[in-house]
Amino acid sequence: MTKTIVVKIGTSSLTQPETGQLALSTIATLAETLCHLRSQGHRVILVSSGAVGVGCARLGLTERPKAIALKQAVAAVGQGRLIRIYDDLFTTLQQAIAQVLLTRSDLVQRSRYLNAYNTFQELLGLGVIPIVNENDTVAIDELKFGDNDTLSALVASLVEADWLFLLTDVDRLYSADPRSVPDARPIALVSSIKELAQLQIGSQGSQWGTGGMVTKISAARIAIAAGVRTVITQGRFPRNIEKIIQGELIGTHFEPQLEPTSARKRWIAYGLLPAGKLYLDEGAIAAISLAGKSLLAAGIKAVEGEFDTQDAVQLCDSNGNEIARGLVNYNSNDLQKIRGCHSREIPTILGYAGVETVIHRDNLVLI
Repeated sequence: MTKTIVVKIGTSSLTQPETGQLALSTIATLAETLCHLRSQGHRVILVSSGAVGVGCARLGLTERPKAIALKQAVAAVGQGRLIRIYDDLFTTLQQAIAQVLLTRSDLVQRSRYLNAYNTFQELLGLGVIPIVNENDTVAIDELKFGDNDTLSALVASLVEADWLFLLTDVDRLYSADPRSVPDARPIALVSSIKELAQLQIGSQGSQWGTGGMVTKISAARIAIAAGVRTVITQGRFPRNIEKIIQGELIGTHFEPQLEPTSARKRWIAYGLLPAGKLYLDEGAIAAISLAGKSLLAAGIKAVEGEFDTQDAVQLCDSNGNEIARGLVNYNSNDLQKIRGCHSREIPTILGYAGVETVIHRDNLVLI
């Protein structure tokens, strides 16, 4: 049965940790593995980090640049070399590839989001393996994915993939960082994302990358909400991907939600960037999370940030824990005036009729 498979490989797996030079044997094995999956009829997308790391090596830089402009310039150098290596390897294997560079704004605007979906579908239909990376050269700091774990999860959600593989420098998820905690407990299966709440996961990535285990857990949260089975496993052994698909329990598996969130609600939850926060009382939290109700002004305790009508906002409890996201029917100035008020008072306070709900349940998604 044909599956859609998204594979993300990080800088730590693509490069030698001491020098930042490309680990060509790993890349070659990865290419062979993905081509074998294609020969079995599967649809494959590769999300590849490494442009900045490769650019550093090409330019003789010993540290990853921190300044935005320099990092973008280095990424431009590295991306060209990286895609050339991929093209050489896949051409040898008689497999067509495509370079797809995305920015967060490509997924924020609904029309561009749908256009990206259509482009991926056409490429996959042609038997091409898209190789995806963030377009670091033009991305502005406020509209960045931040790491390719998040990007890969959003791509997996966009194309409604069956599998997402997050290839990293450890063999699986642990209860703590095994590099610093020798007795860290390995985790083979996560049936619910809630199981991760009490884990102490190190947030630091490798010297050359940006993604640590925290970003991979966040990525898994996005993917499983879309019904995508997600696996964290060792990037140095790409052939394990096939073994896992065949049923071997390698790495850490995150079971997908039985009833995936709709495509539009996934776009609201993870495609859009929240412009503000609404802090809710316990009654409002229960209404939206347990009863599936819309959010009313009466349940809002505080408003944070500046935003316009139909912007995405985070809905939080009194401790700042995110409960949901949604599209607001009022801007932040008006919400400051009507928060805590009954819906029938809104016309008098604002001087116009407005609408009864602050966020309609059709535009609200639990996180």
